[in-house]
Amino acid sequence: MTTEFQDGWELVVGLEVHVELTTRTKMWCGCATTFGDEPNTNVCEVCTGQPGALPVVNERAIHDATLLGLALNGSVAATCWFHRKNYFYPDLAKNYQISQYDVPLIADGYLDVEVPGPDGDVETRRIRIERLHMEEDTGKSLHVGDTGRLHGADRSLIDYNRCGIPLLEIVSRPDIHDPETAQAYLRELQAIVRTVGVSDARMEEGSIRCDANVSVRRPGEELGTRTEIKNLNSVRSLGRAVRYEAKRQIAVLEDGGEIVMQTRHWDESKGVTETLRVKESVTDYRYFPDPDLVAVVSPADKVEAIRSELPELPAATRARLAEAGVAAEQASTIVASELGCWFDDAVAAGADPGAVANWLTGDIAGQLSAAGRSMHDSGLTGAHVAELIGLIEDGTLSTNLAKQVVEGMIEERGAKGPAQIAEERGLQQVSDEGELRAIVEQVVADNAGTVEDIRGGNQKAIGALVGQVMKATKGQADPRKTNELLREAIGT
Repeated sequence: MTTEFQDGWELVVGLEVHVELTTRTKMWCGCATTFGDEPNTNVCEVCTGQPGALPVVNERAIHDATLLGLALNGSVAATCWFHRKNYFYPDLAKNYQISQYDVPLIADGYLDVEVPGPDGDVETRRIRIERLHMEEDTGKSLHVGDTGRLHGADRSLIDYNRCGIPLLEIVSRPDIHDPETAQAYLRELQAIVRTVGVSDARMEEGSIRCDANVSVRRPGEELGTRTEIKNLNSVRSLGRAVRYEAKRQIAVLEDGGEIVMQTRHWDESKGVTETLRVKESVTDYRYFPDPDLVAVVSPADKVEAIRSELPELPAATRARLAEAGVAAEQASTIVASELGCWFDDAVAAGADPGAVANWLTGDIAGQLSAAGRSMHDSGLTGAHVAELIGLIEDGTLSTNLAKQVVEGMIEERGAKGPAQIAEERGLQQVSDEGELRAIVEQVVADNAGTVEDIRGGNQKAIGALVGQVMKATKGQADPRKTNELLREAIGT
Protein backbone atom coordinates (compact mmCIF):
# COMPACT_ATOMS: atom_id res chain seq x y z
CA MET A 1 0.00 0.00 0.00
CA THR A 2 1.33 3.42 -0.97
CA THR A 3 1.09 6.22 1.59
CA GLU A 4 1.92 9.11 -0.75
CA PHE A 5 -0.86 11.68 -0.68
CA GLN A 6 0.37 14.43 -3.01
CA ASP A 7 3.64 15.19 -4.84
CA GLY A 8 5.94 13.40 -2.42
CA TRP A 9 3.96 14.31 0.69
CA GLU A 10 2.53 11.79 3.13
CA LEU A 11 -0.71 12.47 5.00
CA VAL A 12 -0.91 11.28 8.63
CA VAL A 13 -4.29 11.23 10.39
CA GLY A 14 -5.45 10.10 13.81
CA LEU A 15 -9.12 10.23 14.74
CA GLU A 16 -10.79 10.95 18.06
CA VAL A 17 -14.37 9.71 17.97
CA HIS A 18 -16.77 10.63 20.77
CA VAL A 19 -19.75 8.33 21.35
CA GLU A 20 -22.65 9.21 23.64
CA LEU A 21 -23.93 6.09 25.39
CA THR A 22 -27.65 5.43 25.27
CA THR A 23 -28.10 4.91 28.99
CA ARG A 24 -31.35 5.87 30.68
CA THR A 25 -29.61 8.23 33.09
CA LYS A 26 -26.48 10.37 33.09
CA MET A 27 -22.95 9.36 34.05
CA TRP A 28 -22.93 10.75 37.60
CA CYS A 29 -26.59 11.39 38.47
CA GLY A 30 -30.15 10.26 37.83
CA CYS A 31 -31.10 12.90 35.25
CA ALA A 32 -32.64 11.69 31.99
CA THR A 33 -30.60 11.56 28.79
CA THR A 34 -33.49 12.09 26.35
CA PHE A 35 -32.50 13.98 23.19
CA GLY A 36 -34.61 16.96 22.15
CA ASP A 37 -36.24 17.81 25.50
CA GLU A 38 -36.85 21.43 26.43
CA PRO A 39 -33.55 23.19 27.29
CA ASN A 40 -32.31 22.92 30.86
CA THR A 41 -35.04 20.52 32.02
CA ASN A 42 -32.82 17.43 32.50
CA VAL A 43 -30.44 18.99 35.03
CA CYS A 44 -29.66 18.74 38.73
CA GLU A 45 -27.09 19.87 41.28
CA VAL A 46 -24.61 17.16 40.23
CA CYS A 47 -24.52 17.67 36.46
CA THR A 48 -24.41 21.46 36.83
CA GLY A 49 -21.61 21.31 39.41
CA GLN A 50 -23.33 22.90 42.41
CA PRO A 51 -21.19 23.14 45.59
CA GLY A 52 -21.35 20.02 47.73
CA ALA A 53 -23.02 17.82 45.08
CA LEU A 54 -21.29 14.42 44.79
CA PRO A 55 -21.18 12.20 41.69
CA VAL A 56 -21.88 8.45 41.64
CA VAL A 57 -20.67 6.30 38.72
CA ASN A 58 -23.31 4.87 36.35
CA GLU A 59 -22.59 1.13 36.41
CA ARG A 60 -24.43 0.52 33.13
CA ALA A 61 -22.18 3.04 31.39
CA ILE A 62 -19.09 1.14 32.56
CA HIS A 63 -20.63 -2.10 31.27
CA ASP A 64 -21.46 -0.64 27.85
CA ALA A 65 -18.04 0.99 27.47
CA THR A 66 -16.41 -2.35 28.28
CA LEU A 67 -18.61 -4.15 25.74
CA LEU A 68 -17.65 -1.70 22.99
CA GLY A 69 -13.97 -1.88 23.97
CA LEU A 70 -14.03 -5.66 23.63
CA ALA A 71 -15.75 -5.34 20.23
CA LEU A 72 -12.78 -3.17 19.22
CA ASN A 73 -10.30 -5.85 20.31
CA GLY A 74 -9.10 -3.82 23.28
CA SER A 75 -7.67 -4.83 26.65
CA VAL A 76 -9.67 -3.92 29.76
CA ALA A 77 -7.79 -2.31 32.64
CA ALA A 78 -8.13 -4.31 35.84
CA THR A 79 -8.27 -1.00 37.73
CA CYS A 80 -8.64 2.52 36.41
CA TRP A 81 -9.51 5.96 37.76
CA PHE A 82 -11.32 9.15 36.89
CA HIS A 83 -9.49 12.47 36.76
CA ARG A 84 -10.49 16.09 36.59
CA LYS A 85 -9.58 17.82 33.33
CA ASN A 86 -9.57 21.51 34.20
CA TYR A 87 -10.56 24.19 31.70
CA PHE A 88 -13.17 26.90 31.37
CA TYR A 89 -15.81 26.80 28.69
CA PRO A 90 -19.34 28.25 28.94
CA ASP A 91 -21.08 24.90 28.42
CA LEU A 92 -19.04 23.16 31.14
CA ALA A 93 -20.69 24.30 34.34
CA LYS A 94 -18.13 22.84 36.79
CA ASN A 95 -15.12 24.37 34.98
CA TYR A 96 -13.68 20.87 34.84
CA GLN A 97 -14.61 17.72 32.99
CA ILE A 98 -14.52 14.33 34.70
CA SER A 99 -12.46 12.15 32.36
CA GLN A 100 -9.68 9.54 32.41
CA TYR A 101 -6.01 10.34 32.05
CA ASP A 102 -3.08 7.94 32.41
CA VAL A 103 -5.03 4.68 32.77
CA PRO A 104 -8.03 4.41 30.41
CA LEU A 105 -10.70 1.75 30.74
CA ILE A 106 -9.64 0.19 27.39
CA ALA A 107 -6.25 0.20 25.68
CA ASP A 108 -4.50 -1.29 22.63
CA GLY A 109 -7.41 -2.20 20.38
CA TYR A 110 -7.68 -2.20 16.61
CA LEU A 111 -10.21 -2.01 13.81
CA ASP A 112 -9.84 -3.57 10.35
CA VAL A 113 -11.45 -1.60 7.52
CA GLU A 114 -11.91 -2.35 3.84
CA VAL A 115 -10.88 0.34 1.36
CA PRO A 116 -10.75 0.25 -2.48
CA GLY A 117 -7.11 -0.08 -3.57
CA PRO A 118 -5.42 1.71 -6.48
CA ASP A 119 -6.13 -1.22 -8.80
CA GLY A 120 -9.81 -1.37 -7.89
CA ASP A 121 -9.36 -4.35 -5.57
CA VAL A 122 -10.40 -4.14 -1.93
CA GLU A 123 -7.63 -3.75 0.65
CA THR A 124 -8.00 -4.51 4.36
CA ARG A 125 -6.22 -1.94 6.50
CA ARG A 126 -5.70 -2.21 10.25
CA ILE A 127 -6.11 0.97 12.30
CA ARG A 128 -4.74 0.62 15.80
CA ILE A 129 -6.75 2.10 18.67
CA GLU A 130 -4.63 3.64 21.40
CA ARG A 131 -7.34 3.99 24.03
CA LEU A 132 -11.02 4.15 24.79
CA HIS A 133 -11.67 6.25 27.86
CA MET A 134 -14.78 7.39 29.66
CA GLU A 135 -15.79 10.93 30.38
CA GLU A 136 -18.85 13.15 30.52
CA ASP A 137 -20.35 15.24 27.75
CA THR A 138 -20.64 19.00 27.99
CA GLY A 139 -23.64 21.24 27.44
CA LYS A 140 -24.61 22.74 24.11
CA SER A 141 -24.08 26.35 23.03
CA LEU A 142 -26.57 28.02 20.72
CA HIS A 143 -25.17 31.12 19.06
CA VAL A 144 -27.98 33.49 18.06
CA GLY A 145 -27.34 35.62 14.99
CA ASP A 146 -27.05 35.51 11.22
CA THR A 147 -24.12 33.10 11.10
CA GLY A 148 -25.27 30.55 13.69
CA ARG A 149 -21.67 30.55 14.98
CA LEU A 150 -19.89 32.35 17.81
CA HIS A 151 -18.25 34.76 15.37
CA GLY A 152 -20.91 37.28 14.42
CA ALA A 153 -23.46 36.13 17.01
CA ASP A 154 -25.60 38.64 18.93
CA ARG A 155 -25.68 36.42 22.01
CA SER A 156 -25.15 32.84 23.08
CA LEU A 157 -27.54 30.55 24.95
CA ILE A 158 -26.52 27.44 26.92
CA ASP A 159 -28.52 24.22 27.23
CA TYR A 160 -27.12 22.04 30.04
CA ASN A 161 -29.29 18.99 29.26
CA ARG A 162 -26.32 17.23 27.64
CA CYS A 163 -23.99 17.91 30.60
CA GLY A 164 -23.02 14.66 32.27
CA ILE A 165 -24.24 12.25 29.57
CA PRO A 166 -21.85 9.25 29.44
CA LEU A 167 -19.31 9.79 26.69
CA LEU A 168 -16.63 7.53 25.27
CA GLU A 169 -13.59 8.92 23.50
CA ILE A 170 -12.02 6.44 21.08
CA VAL A 171 -8.53 7.54 20.07
CA SER A 172 -6.85 5.92 17.08
CA ARG A 173 -3.14 5.74 16.39
CA PRO A 174 -1.91 7.91 13.48
CA ASP A 175 -2.29 4.98 11.08
CA ILE A 176 -4.52 6.68 8.49
CA HIS A 177 -2.91 8.04 5.34
CA ASP A 178 -5.79 9.03 3.06
CA PRO A 179 -9.28 10.50 3.44
CA GLU A 180 -10.94 7.32 2.16
CA THR A 181 -9.48 5.22 4.98
CA ALA A 182 -10.56 7.83 7.53
CA GLN A 183 -14.10 7.63 6.19
CA ALA A 184 -14.06 3.81 6.14
CA TYR A 185 -12.87 3.76 9.77
CA LEU A 186 -15.65 6.09 10.93
CA ARG A 187 -18.32 4.14 9.01
CA GLU A 188 -17.14 0.81 10.44
CA LEU A 189 -16.88 2.21 13.95
CA GLN A 190 -20.39 3.63 13.68
CA ALA A 191 -21.69 0.23 12.49
CA ILE A 192 -20.02 -1.57 15.42
CA VAL A 193 -21.39 0.93 17.96
CA ARG A 194 -24.90 0.33 16.64
CA THR A 195 -24.47 -3.43 16.43
CA VAL A 196 -23.43 -3.81 20.06
CA GLY A 197 -26.33 -1.55 21.00
CA VAL A 198 -24.55 0.98 23.21
CA SER A 199 -25.58 4.07 21.20
CA ASP A 200 -27.76 5.02 18.26
CA ALA A 201 -24.64 6.73 16.83
CA ARG A 202 -26.67 9.41 15.05
CA MET A 203 -24.24 12.02 13.81
CA GLU A 204 -27.07 14.44 13.04
CA GLU A 205 -28.02 14.42 16.75
CA GLY A 206 -24.45 14.60 18.02
CA SER A 207 -24.45 11.15 19.62
CA ILE A 208 -21.30 10.37 17.65
CA ARG A 209 -18.83 13.11 16.76
CA CYS A 210 -15.40 13.03 15.19
CA ASP A 211 -12.25 15.15 15.59
CA ALA A 212 -9.41 14.66 13.11
CA ASN A 213 -5.73 15.25 13.93
CA VAL A 214 -4.03 16.01 10.62
CA SER A 215 -0.36 16.46 9.71
CA VAL A 216 1.82 16.00 6.63
CA ARG A 217 5.46 15.01 6.15
CA ARG A 218 7.92 13.78 3.58
CA PRO A 219 8.05 9.94 3.64
CA GLY A 220 10.55 8.74 6.24
CA GLU A 221 10.59 12.00 8.20
CA GLU A 222 9.39 12.49 11.79
CA LEU A 223 5.72 13.29 12.32
CA GLY A 224 4.86 16.85 11.37
CA THR A 225 3.06 19.41 13.52
CA ARG A 226 -0.61 18.52 13.67
CA THR A 227 -3.81 20.50 13.71
CA GLU A 228 -7.09 19.26 15.11
CA ILE A 229 -10.36 19.68 13.20
CA LYS A 230 -13.22 19.69 15.71
CA ASN A 231 -16.72 18.22 15.66
CA LEU A 232 -17.07 16.80 12.16
CA ASN A 233 -20.67 15.64 11.92
CA SER A 234 -20.76 13.40 8.86
CA VAL A 235 -18.60 10.87 7.06
CA ARG A 236 -18.61 13.11 3.99
CA SER A 237 -17.45 16.13 6.02
CA LEU A 238 -14.62 14.08 7.51
CA GLY A 239 -13.27 13.19 4.07
CA ARG A 240 -13.57 16.73 2.72
CA ALA A 241 -12.05 18.35 5.82
CA VAL A 242 -9.04 16.01 5.97
CA ARG A 243 -8.33 16.49 2.27
CA TYR A 244 -8.59 20.29 2.50
CA GLU A 245 -6.45 20.57 5.63
CA ALA A 246 -3.71 18.34 4.19
CA LYS A 247 -3.54 20.44 1.03
CA ARG A 248 -3.51 23.63 3.10
CA GLN A 249 -0.58 22.40 5.20
CA ILE A 250 1.37 21.27 2.12
CA ALA A 251 0.89 24.70 0.55
CA VAL A 252 2.13 26.43 3.73
CA LEU A 253 5.23 24.24 3.97
CA GLU A 254 6.09 24.54 0.29
CA ASP A 255 5.92 28.32 0.64
CA GLY A 256 8.47 28.16 3.46
CA GLY A 257 6.00 28.63 6.30
CA GLU A 258 5.44 26.65 9.49
CA ILE A 259 2.41 24.72 10.73
CA VAL A 260 1.13 25.93 14.11
CA MET A 261 -0.50 23.41 16.44
CA GLN A 262 -4.06 24.68 16.71
CA THR A 263 -7.70 23.69 16.80
CA ARG A 264 -9.62 24.39 13.60
CA HIS A 265 -13.27 24.50 12.59
CA TRP A 266 -14.62 22.93 9.37
CA ASP A 267 -16.95 25.27 7.48
CA GLU A 268 -19.15 22.96 5.44
CA SER A 269 -20.61 25.69 3.25
CA LYS A 270 -17.21 27.20 2.33
CA GLY A 271 -15.33 23.88 2.24
CA VAL A 272 -12.45 25.24 4.35
CA THR A 273 -10.96 24.88 7.82
CA GLU A 274 -10.59 28.00 9.96
CA THR A 275 -8.64 28.69 13.15
CA LEU A 276 -10.58 28.40 16.41
CA ARG A 277 -7.82 28.59 19.02
CA VAL A 278 -4.23 27.64 19.68
CA LYS A 279 -4.10 23.99 20.64
CA GLU A 280 -3.70 23.31 24.35
CA SER A 281 -1.08 20.90 25.65
CA VAL A 282 -1.82 18.23 28.24
CA THR A 283 -0.20 20.32 31.00
CA ASP A 284 -2.74 23.09 30.41
CA TYR A 285 -5.50 20.83 31.70
CA ARG A 286 -3.87 20.19 35.12
CA TYR A 287 -5.20 16.64 35.43
CA PHE A 288 -5.51 15.24 38.93
CA PRO A 289 -7.48 12.28 40.36
CA ASP A 290 -11.10 13.14 41.14
CA PRO A 291 -11.33 12.92 44.94
CA ASP A 292 -15.08 12.26 44.86
CA LEU A 293 -14.92 9.02 42.82
CA VAL A 294 -13.58 5.57 43.69
CA ALA A 295 -11.55 3.40 41.30
CA VAL A 296 -13.28 1.29 38.66
CA VAL A 297 -12.38 -2.37 39.15
CA SER A 298 -12.95 -4.90 36.35
CA PRO A 299 -12.35 -8.49 37.54
CA ALA A 300 -11.41 -10.97 34.81
CA ASP A 301 -14.55 -13.07 35.31
CA LYS A 302 -16.76 -10.00 34.91
CA VAL A 303 -14.94 -8.97 31.73
CA GLU A 304 -15.44 -12.45 30.27
CA ALA A 305 -19.12 -12.36 31.17
CA ILE A 306 -19.45 -9.08 29.25
CA ARG A 307 -17.46 -10.56 26.33
CA SER A 308 -20.02 -13.38 26.09
CA GLU A 309 -22.68 -10.73 25.30
CA LEU A 310 -20.96 -9.64 22.08
CA PRO A 311 -23.23 -10.09 19.05
CA GLU A 312 -22.08 -10.94 15.53
CA LEU A 313 -20.05 -7.93 14.43
CA PRO A 314 -20.43 -6.16 11.06
CA ALA A 315 -17.41 -7.74 9.35
CA ALA A 316 -18.63 -11.23 10.26
CA THR A 317 -22.16 -10.38 9.09
CA ARG A 318 -20.89 -9.13 5.72
CA ALA A 319 -18.83 -12.30 5.29
CA ARG A 320 -21.87 -14.46 6.11
CA LEU A 321 -24.05 -12.57 3.65
CA ALA A 322 -21.39 -12.92 0.96
CA GLU A 323 -21.37 -16.69 1.51
CA ALA A 324 -25.15 -16.63 1.01
CA GLY A 325 -24.67 -14.99 -2.39
CA VAL A 326 -25.41 -11.38 -1.47
CA ALA A 327 -23.41 -8.78 -3.43
CA ALA A 328 -20.74 -6.97 -1.40
CA GLU A 329 -22.33 -3.54 -1.83
CA GLN A 330 -25.73 -4.85 -0.73
CA ALA A 331 -24.19 -6.64 2.25
CA SER A 332 -22.54 -3.38 3.34
CA THR A 333 -25.86 -1.53 3.01
CA ILE A 334 -27.70 -4.18 5.04
CA VAL A 335 -25.14 -3.90 7.83
CA ALA A 336 -24.91 -0.10 7.78
CA SER A 337 -28.71 0.27 7.71
CA GLU A 338 -29.20 -2.27 10.49
CA LEU A 339 -31.35 -4.50 8.26
CA GLY A 340 -29.66 -7.74 9.32
CA CYS A 341 -32.52 -9.05 11.48
CA TRP A 342 -35.06 -8.50 8.68
CA PHE A 343 -32.75 -10.27 6.24
CA ASP A 344 -32.24 -13.23 8.57
CA ASP A 345 -35.95 -13.53 9.38
CA ALA A 346 -36.92 -13.44 5.68
CA VAL A 347 -34.35 -16.09 4.75
CA ALA A 348 -35.43 -18.22 7.72
CA ALA A 349 -38.97 -18.02 6.35
CA GLY A 350 -37.74 -19.60 3.09
CA ALA A 351 -37.00 -16.62 0.84
CA ASP A 352 -34.00 -16.54 -1.51
CA PRO A 353 -31.15 -14.49 0.06
CA GLY A 354 -30.43 -12.59 -3.15
CA ALA A 355 -34.07 -11.62 -3.61
CA VAL A 356 -34.33 -10.54 0.03
CA ALA A 357 -31.23 -8.33 -0.33
CA ASN A 358 -32.61 -6.81 -3.55
CA TRP A 359 -35.93 -5.85 -1.97
CA LEU A 360 -34.52 -4.66 1.36
CA THR A 361 -31.85 -2.42 -0.16
CA GLY A 362 -33.90 -1.45 -3.21
CA ASP A 363 -37.61 -0.71 -3.33
CA ILE A 364 -38.38 -1.17 0.35
CA ALA A 365 -35.54 1.11 1.47
CA GLY A 366 -36.38 3.63 -1.26
CA GLN A 367 -40.08 3.84 -0.42
CA LEU A 368 -39.39 4.08 3.31
CA SER A 369 -36.94 6.91 2.70
CA ALA A 370 -39.47 8.74 0.53
CA ALA A 371 -42.04 8.38 3.31
CA GLY A 372 -39.57 9.70 5.90
CA ARG A 373 -39.61 6.42 7.78
CA SER A 374 -37.13 3.71 8.75
CA MET A 375 -37.48 -0.05 8.85
CA HIS A 376 -37.51 0.15 12.64
CA ASP A 377 -40.75 2.14 12.79
CA SER A 378 -42.36 0.73 9.63
CA GLY A 379 -44.07 -2.28 11.18
CA LEU A 380 -42.65 -4.46 8.40
CA THR A 381 -41.16 -7.83 9.32
CA GLY A 382 -38.88 -10.35 7.68
CA ALA A 383 -41.94 -12.58 7.27
CA HIS A 384 -43.60 -9.81 5.23
CA VAL A 385 -40.57 -9.66 2.93
CA ALA A 386 -40.54 -13.44 2.49
CA GLU A 387 -44.28 -13.48 1.75
CA LEU A 388 -43.86 -10.71 -0.84
CA ILE A 389 -41.11 -12.64 -2.62
CA GLY A 390 -43.22 -15.80 -2.52
CA LEU A 391 -46.12 -14.00 -4.22
CA ILE A 392 -43.78 -12.89 -6.99
CA GLU A 393 -42.36 -16.37 -7.45
CA ASP A 394 -45.77 -18.06 -7.68
CA GLY A 395 -47.01 -15.53 -10.22
CA THR A 396 -49.52 -13.76 -7.99
CA LEU A 397 -47.58 -10.48 -8.28
CA SER A 398 -45.41 -8.95 -10.95
CA THR A 399 -42.46 -6.81 -9.87
CA ASN A 400 -44.41 -3.62 -10.55
CA LEU A 401 -47.44 -4.85 -8.63
CA ALA A 402 -45.17 -5.91 -5.77
CA LYS A 403 -43.89 -2.33 -5.54
CA GLN A 404 -47.48 -1.16 -5.10
CA VAL A 405 -47.98 -3.78 -2.41
CA VAL A 406 -44.90 -2.47 -0.57
CA GLU A 407 -46.41 1.01 -0.71
CA GLY A 408 -49.60 -0.37 0.81
CA MET A 409 -47.77 -2.16 3.61
CA ILE A 410 -45.91 1.05 4.49
CA GLU A 411 -49.17 2.98 4.54
CA GLU A 412 -50.70 0.34 6.82
CA ARG A 413 -47.54 0.29 9.00
CA GLY A 414 -47.24 -3.45 8.57
CA ALA A 415 -50.67 -4.19 10.03
CA LYS A 416 -51.60 -6.04 6.82
CA GLY A 417 -49.41 -8.53 4.98
CA PRO A 418 -48.63 -8.57 1.25
CA ALA A 419 -51.36 -11.09 0.31
CA GLN A 420 -54.05 -9.11 2.15
CA ILE A 421 -52.91 -5.82 0.59
CA ALA A 422 -52.86 -7.39 -2.89
CA GLU A 423 -56.36 -8.83 -2.47
CA GLU A 424 -57.97 -5.73 -0.98
CA ARG A 425 -56.47 -3.43 -3.61
CA GLY A 426 -57.01 -5.75 -6.56
CA LEU A 427 -53.32 -6.02 -7.33
CA GLN A 428 -53.09 -9.75 -8.11
CA GLN A 429 -51.53 -10.58 -11.43
CA VAL A 430 -53.87 -11.90 -14.14
CA SER A 431 -52.34 -15.28 -14.90
CA ASP A 432 -55.45 -17.33 -15.61
CA GLU A 433 -54.74 -18.62 -19.12
CA GLY A 434 -58.35 -18.56 -20.30
CA GLU A 435 -58.98 -14.98 -19.17
CA LEU A 436 -55.63 -13.77 -20.49
CA ARG A 437 -56.01 -15.61 -23.84
CA ALA A 438 -59.28 -13.82 -24.52
CA ILE A 439 -57.67 -10.42 -23.90
CA VAL A 440 -54.66 -11.33 -26.08
CA GLU A 441 -56.86 -12.44 -28.97
CA GLN A 442 -58.81 -9.19 -28.82
CA VAL A 443 -55.58 -7.14 -28.83
CA VAL A 444 -54.27 -9.13 -31.83
CA ALA A 445 -57.54 -8.54 -33.69
CA ASP A 446 -57.47 -4.80 -32.94
CA ASN A 447 -53.85 -4.31 -34.07
CA ALA A 448 -53.63 -6.04 -37.46
CA GLY A 449 -50.92 -3.70 -38.78
CA THR A 450 -48.60 -4.33 -35.82
CA VAL A 451 -49.22 -8.06 -36.13
CA GLU A 452 -48.13 -7.98 -39.80
CA ASP A 453 -44.97 -6.06 -38.83
CA ILE A 454 -44.11 -8.76 -36.33
CA ARG A 455 -44.74 -11.53 -38.85
CA GLY A 456 -42.53 -9.61 -41.27
CA GLY A 457 -39.59 -9.86 -38.84
CA ASN A 458 -39.95 -6.83 -36.56
CA GLN A 459 -39.90 -8.75 -33.30
CA LYS A 460 -39.49 -5.59 -31.19
CA ALA A 461 -43.00 -4.54 -32.20
CA ILE A 462 -44.43 -7.19 -29.92
CA GLY A 463 -43.70 -4.85 -27.04
CA ALA A 464 -46.51 -2.58 -28.27
CA LEU A 465 -48.95 -5.46 -28.04
CA VAL A 466 -47.74 -6.38 -24.58
CA GLY A 467 -48.42 -2.79 -23.62
CA GLN A 468 -51.97 -3.07 -24.96
CA VAL A 469 -52.59 -6.19 -22.90
CA MET A 470 -51.17 -4.49 -19.81
CA LYS A 471 -53.45 -1.52 -20.41
CA ALA A 472 -56.47 -3.78 -20.75
CA THR A 473 -55.58 -5.58 -17.49
CA LYS A 474 -54.56 -2.39 -15.62
CA GLY A 475 -50.99 -3.64 -15.48
CA GLN A 476 -51.94 -6.94 -13.87
CA ALA A 477 -51.19 -9.38 -16.71
CA ASP A 478 -48.39 -11.91 -16.20
CA PRO A 479 -45.71 -10.59 -18.62
CA ARG A 480 -44.19 -14.00 -19.29
CA LYS A 481 -47.55 -15.62 -19.99
CA THR A 482 -48.62 -12.60 -22.06
CA ASN A 483 -45.58 -12.96 -24.33
CA GLU A 484 -46.20 -16.67 -24.77
CA LEU A 485 -49.87 -16.21 -25.69
CA LEU A 486 -49.15 -13.31 -28.05
CA ARG A 487 -46.54 -15.29 -29.98
CA GLU A 488 -48.90 -18.24 -30.14
CA ALA A 489 -51.74 -16.06 -31.46
CA ILE A 490 -49.50 -14.34 -33.99
CA GLY A 491 -47.84 -17.57 -35.06
CA THR A 492 -44.20 -16.62 -34.44
